[in-house]
Amino acid sequence: MKIHIAIIAAVLGCARLTAFATPIPESCLTGGLALGCQAWTFKEFSVMEAIDKTAAAGARVIEFYPGQKFSPDQPDLKFDHNATDEMIAAVKARLAKDGIRAVNYGVVGIPKDEAGARKIFEFAKKLELYGITTESVDAIDTIEKLVKEYDIRVGFHDHQRQPDNPGYKMWDPNYVLGVVKDRDARIGSCADVGHWVQSGLKPVDCLKILDGRIISVHLHEMNEFSPTAHDVPAGTGVSNIAGIIDELKRQNFAGNVSIEYEYNWKNSVTDVAQCIGFVRGYGARPGLTP
Repeated sequence: MKIHIAIIAAVLGCARLTAFATPIPESCLTGGLALGCQAWTFKEFSVMEAIDKTAAAGARVIEFYPGQKFSPDQPDLKFDHNATDEMIAAVKARLAKDGIRAVNYGVVGIPKDEAGARKIFEFAKKLELYGITTESVDAIDTIEKLVKEYDIRVGFHDHQRQPDNPGYKMWDPNYVLGVVKDRDARIGSCADVGHWVQSGLKPVDCLKILDGRIISVHLHEMNEFSPTAHDVPAGTGVSNIAGIIDELKRQNFAGNVSIEYEYNWKNSVTDVAQCIGFVRGYGARPGLTP
């Protein structure tokens, strides 16, 4: 009888985890990484079109952001954590149709107020997301409480250095590490490597600083180290995408990598496909550290 009870408890435990933060399945991996698109790449289009374009580029996962137009025929509706159950069901149906998995949501402001923050976590639970992305450092205590309750990860995102705003510190990986290092292990960094390059930082060095605390990645290949740098196809710029892949795999990174292509806005599918192809080819080469 005790054995049966233990088995039932284990099954229920697995069911609870499935209902909350489902690990990203191996079927979503490309070159050993859960590689997809940040829907911001397709911000000129609706969320339904972004899902279609993500599939057309050869990706397998998508990260949503708050406020994207819902669909071409309902452009006044916005898709975010205020979405109705009917809107969420329609998005899930489009994801299933295109063979795409939703894995993350952000960058979204998370309020200190628990009721407001819980709304975001409930939205993530409905979509069975792996993580949420934010810069709301002031809400860290509320975030940690809900991370423990929902078993959904939270990554703190970095935008580029702001010389006219010295109070903005998220660009610095050492600052982000200081924010998360004594918190629950499911709280860490959303490593936006493009903004690091725009801040004059080398992405691989930054990833090493945040070793073990990387929740997700916004992947950019940038054309130069400059505040005005822009995205180019992977392998043709200065971000060192190969080194980034190696470092993530060295850290046994299990989160999502979202290509966030902020250039050629209305016709970027081919460029995004080149980025995915680079990661697929490099990440799958023989002898790479698993």
